Amino acid sequence: MFPENLKYSHDHEWLKMDGEIAIIGITEYAAEQLGDIVFVDVNTVGDTIDQNDVFGSIEAVKTVSDLLLPISGEIVEFNEELEANPALINSDPYNAGWIIKIKPTNVSEMDALLTAEQYKEEIA
Repeated sequence: MFPENLKYSHDHEWLKMDGEIAIIGITEYAAEQLGDIVFVDVNTVGDTIDQNDVFGSIEAVKTVSDLLLPISGEIVEFNEELEANPALINSDPYNAGWIIKIKPTNVSEMDALLTAEQYKEEIA
């Protein structure tokens, strides 16, 4: 349920490094808690945002939640597939349902993120 090669935030975002770029999405647990996702709003592409600050929002049938950046960085890409099909986050949160890519400004902030095992314990 939680891939071992990812890092996790206390706010239910995941992060995967791909060279110098970090790919970020929300966990399967978060997607299940939200329910059917109907809209993702990220208007911060090109902005540099601090760790734990809001970079967008995610709307489900019953609620809207802020998306928080797990590490500081410049948002370089939004997953355009989510505009037409936001439910990708529900069906494939760790692959096709990624939300943004960032260029981290301080990769040492990853040290504060959780391993898959730590994240499992946190939500148990």
